[in-house]
Amino acid sequence: MAVILITGGARSGKSTHAEKRALSFPGQPVYIATAEALDAEMAVRIAKHRAKRAAVDWIEREVPLDLLQALIDTDGGGPRLVDCLTLWLSNMMHAGRDWEYELMKLAAFLRGQKSPVVFVTNEVGLGIVPDNALARSYRDAAGIMNQVIAAVSNEVEFVVAGLPMKLK
Repeated sequence: MAVILITGGARSGKSTHAEKRALSFPGQPVYIATAEALDAEMAVRIAKHRAKRAAVDWIEREVPLDLLQALIDTDGGGPRLVDCLTLWLSNMMHAGRDWEYELMKLAAFLRGQKSPVVFVTNEVGLGIVPDNALARSYRDAAGIMNQVIAAVSNEVEFVVAGLPMKLK
C-alpha cells in the first residue's frame, strides 16, 4: 500500500509532480478529478489539465463528491491520482455534506487499500487570515483535512516552485 500526499500553493507544480509519482507505479493509471466546470474559466483550466496529460493513457473519472466510492471502485488496479482534495472539500461544503464524516471514512479506507494513491491538495493556511467567515471556515477545514490525510500517508511532499521537499 502506498498513500502519497502532495501539497503546495497555487501553481507550485504539485499536479505535475503528483502525475510523475503516480506514473512511477506499475499498471494503468487512474486520474480522479474532483473539479467541476461551473464557469468558463474553470472549463478552460480543466481542458488545459486534460491536454497536458493526453500523452498518457489515463483512465479518467470525474468525481466531485463521491471520492471514497471512486477509490473503492478502482482499488486493486493501477495507481490512482486524486486531483485535488481541496476542491473535493469545497464541493462537499457547498453541497452541505458532512465533510468531517466523509473525511474520516476516507482516512479509514486508505489504511487498507491495495493500489497506490497519490493525492494533490492545496496548502491554504500560509497566507493572510481571510476576511470572511466562509473563507476562514474553508481554510480551517482544509488544514484539518490535510492533517488527517498526512497522518495516514506513507509519504508527504511539499512542492514550492516546482521543487518537491519530502516531509514524511
